Amino acid sequence: MQRTITILRGPLVRDRGFSTSSSSSEKIVASVLFERLPVIIPKIDPVVYAYQEFAFRWRQQYRRIYPDELLDKSNARGKGDYHIDYVPAPRITEADKMNDRKSLQRALDRRLYLLLYGNTDRSAGKSVWHFPEKFYQSEETLRKCAESALKSILGDLSHTYFVGNAPMGHMATQSTEDVPDSPYVKQFFFKSQVIATNKFNIKKCEDFVWVTKDELLEYLPEKAEFLNKMIIS
Repeated sequence: MQRTITILRGPLVRDRGFSTSSSSSEKIVASVLFERLPVIIPKIDPVVYAYQEFAFRWRQQYRRIYPDELLDKSNARGKGDYHIDYVPAPRITEADKMNDRKSLQRALDRRLYLLLYGNTDRSAGKSVWHFPEKFYQSEETLRKCAESALKSILGDLSHTYFVGNAPMGHMATQSTEDVPDSPYVKQFFFKSQVIATNKFNIKKCEDFVWVTKDELLEYLPEKAEFLNKMIIS
């Protein structure tokens, strides 16, 4: 019985990357969800506070009782000890009072997200609110493309941190009058965070704002359902 062996010639491994020449009708956009993390601890929800109060009182019933003389020694201060009065900083800043959405010194217990107002490659000369974004061209990876988009408005990335190499979400939009040559656009979102600064010199846009999630949905109502699922808080 004779067996036939087929020999495959040529390379079996292809280079990784995104093809832009295979389908001229498909466009890929890398967008950046640039966020400032909370600076102070958020206020405790009343339900959570009530549970913690109940749990504390419950534990007090079964706490270990120590002799009074032991407690007196633990509370005694040695010579040279001093006491510092702690005065917490106000939770409401001047930027909160003025509703200054260009400042990072507001909504300290919430995450803030950067939105830009101006022209994009997709808006065909029309100014719109959008995230930092860039059409994918010849970058090595989509993350490199996202880094390039953020760098173009900040000048450098020294105070930024990209969370992971994979996008946190993506959406496909159908062709509109803003994109006449493309049936749909695939938009990939990458998360980046503010590191060790409270002010940026933002350029290449007509306007910008730092907004909470609730405020963000007001600027982009057409994407509210998608953003509400992608952004946790």
